[in-house]
Amino acid sequence: MESQALKVALVQTNLIWENPAQNRTQLAEKINGITEAVDIIVLPEMFTSGFTMNPQNVAETMHGETITWLKNLAKAKNTAITGSLVISENGNHYNRSVFVLPSGDIETYDKKHTFTLAGEHKVYTAGTEKNTITYKGWKICPLICYDLRFPVWARNVENYDLLLYVANWPKPRVSAWDALLKARAIENMSYCIGVNRVGLDANSLEYCGHSAAYDVLGEQLTNITPSKEETEIITLTKEHISTYRNKLKFLDDKDAFTLHA
Repeated sequence: MESQALKVALVQTNLIWENPAQNRTQLAEKINGITEAVDIIVLPEMFTSGFTMNPQNVAETMHGETITWLKNLAKAKNTAITGSLVISENGNHYNRSVFVLPSGDIETYDKKHTFTLAGEHKVYTAGTEKNTITYKGWKICPLICYDLRFPVWARNVENYDLLLYVANWPKPRVSAWDALLKARAIENMSYCIGVNRVGLDANSLEYCGHSAAYDVLGEQLTNITPSKEETEIITLTKEHISTYRNKLKFLDDKDAFTLHA
């Protein structure tokens, strides 16, 4: 059923290093603390472990404990839950975004741009395909962290309504995170949401959140405190998208080209 409004909860949280069980426990508390009815709950990148280059320590399968936990929570809360975690499949490790529906159905996206600066490309297999998810009549494009730096990959050729990034984006480069999230919203004339973690990881990298949502004109819709564990709920509307796409028609003038891997 199509919904003209979409209510989204952004969960900005610290993560416990390479400890899926403890992360599930603390995230369950935060998710169950959302008393308002929402359509989507967004968790950060690698929400069971932090951004680890030791996938063998935390990898699960699509039938593992975390996926089961997500299915149960999504059903109990009657909401979709999304974020990324380390998945092992066919002998490879993936940084995989999962979008778990209340029905138990799951949509996935494997991070295409592995973060070479940290050696992610050496231990994780890169994805090759975007996946536009249709949920309650909304077209949602999930991407992950480093993907944010590559506007061609995010390009709105699918006519999506919401571009959704989950991340472990460190504090020293957070000004780029802020600028690029806003730019992706403006250039694609879509809502753009980014959920980033906070806290320190085992590599002494500091994360300051700056989780945010922007509308199609690049106006910020959120007011989440940097470096704090907070959950903010926002409402997106189809009317906002259609009003400005019909009035401004910028997407009609986009360049045509073919993307090669």
